[in-house]
Parts: sequence; C-alpha cells; structure tokens
Amino acid sequence: MTLLFDLMNAVPRGLILPPANLFLLIALGLALSRRWPRTGRAVAASALVAMFLLSSTGGARLLVAPLERMTAPLQEADIAGAQAIVVLSAGRLQRAPEYGGRDIPDYVGLARLRYAAHLQRRTGLPILVSGGLGTGNTPSLADGLAEALREDFGVPVKWLEARSRDTGENAAYSAALLLPAGVKRILLVTDAMHMPRSRAAFERAGLEVVSAPTVFFSQQRQPLGAWVPSTEGMRRSSYALYELIGMAWYRVRSAGAG
Repeated sequence: MTLLFDLMNAVPRGLILPPANLFLLIALGLALSRRWPRTGRAVAASALVAMFLLSSTGGARLLVAPLERMTAPLQEADIAGAQAIVVLSAGRLQRAPEYGGRDIPDYVGLARLRYAAHLQRRTGLPILVSGGLGTGNTPSLADGLAEALREDFGVPVKWLEARSRDTGENAAYSAALLLPAGVKRILLVTDAMHMPRSRAAFERAGLEVVSAPTVFFSQQRQPLGAWVPSTEGMRRSSYALYELIGMAWYRVRSAGAG
C-alpha cells in the first residue's frame, strides 16, 4: 500500500489538473474516433465544453463555492483561548530582480501573510510559519515567509518549520514544534479553499484548530463577464480541483494507514 501511495504522489499534478487533463481527454477522444467515431467525438466534445466552462470565473465558482462553504471567516469569539498563529506557505517567485535576486513568496503566500500579520496585531499571538523545500543555497519557503513578515509587515516570527513538503507534513512538523512548547490551540491561516484539507491535517496531528481563512473567491459578484474564458478562471478551477482531489486522497491514505 505504501508503494501505491508513493507512485500516486509521483504523478505530476499538472497532468491531472486542467487544462492539461482536458487536452489529454481531447487527444484521447480524437484517437478513439478512428475506431469508435461516436464515442471519440463525445469524449472530445465533452472535454471542450468542460474547458470552456472551467476557464471562466463563473464556471470555476461551481467548484470553488462548495469548498469555501466548508469554512467561515474568523469571528472574534473564536479567538479566545488561542495560543499561536500558524501560517502556511504557498509558492515562491524565484530570483526576484526588484529584491536583489532573492526568492520571495508568491501572491498566494502574500495574501496569507497579510492576514497573518493582521491577526498578530489584533491578538499579539506568536507566529509559526510552515514550509520546506529548501535545497543547498535555496532557502525554505518558511524562510521567505518569515523574512517578509519581519521586514515588510514588521511582525515577529517565533517558530520556523522548514522541513515540510506538503500539507500533511506542514501539520506534523508544526505540531512537533508547538506541542512541546505547550501550544495546543492555534489560529490556522491559509486560503479558504485550502482550509478544509489543512484543518483536517492539523487536527490529525493533535492540535485544536480555529480556522482563520482568507481569500474567499465565491463571495465576489458574478457579472455576465464572469462567463467569459480567462486565465484566472482556469487558475481557480485548477486550484479547486486540486483541493477536492487532495481531500479524497487524504481519506484514502488515512483508510490505508488504518
């Protein structure tokens, strides 16, 4: 079972997410149409329709909204008893010329940082930043988050978790730092879409989680232009599908581990 999990984790995520998976379906449909014309055309046409739908922000909302309904904005009453703020990394922009060639958090990570800084000023709670993938002279994602919080937001960082490669490891390695320090109840900061999977992972790691989500796409207005294909629509659809697949995969892994 472990070998199966390793093989599945080795599949490039780009191949199972739009638009790559839809292009593969179109190619499959065209190949099938040589022998089974109706079936092949149906597969290719369905992929084209899905591509048109998922590349609009209106179509993406069909996937985004159910995920975001699984969480809710942080309320003042929920903060009581929290002992720390945990903010999760996203990606990075490498060799940013305006920062002297340093790696910096991408815009997804920056949105999380901004909200974490806002919460730290509101609560005075210490912050843990989580994210690994540092190699050789390349700093970890957590290093980039900590640097941005200190230099750009003027917010201190108490703990730095720099070993994790995914959300499950974010949770496990963060808990290994926090629990020995007597921290049990945390405010967890990440995107609204990412929160359901993140919260489940941190609770499995033994922490009491208060969700502190940010970036709610489904709350935005949906004008007619929302149904026009756009790169942003495809980005949101891909993100939402990744989270839905990730939630299902975590359930399978948990069942297999049990």
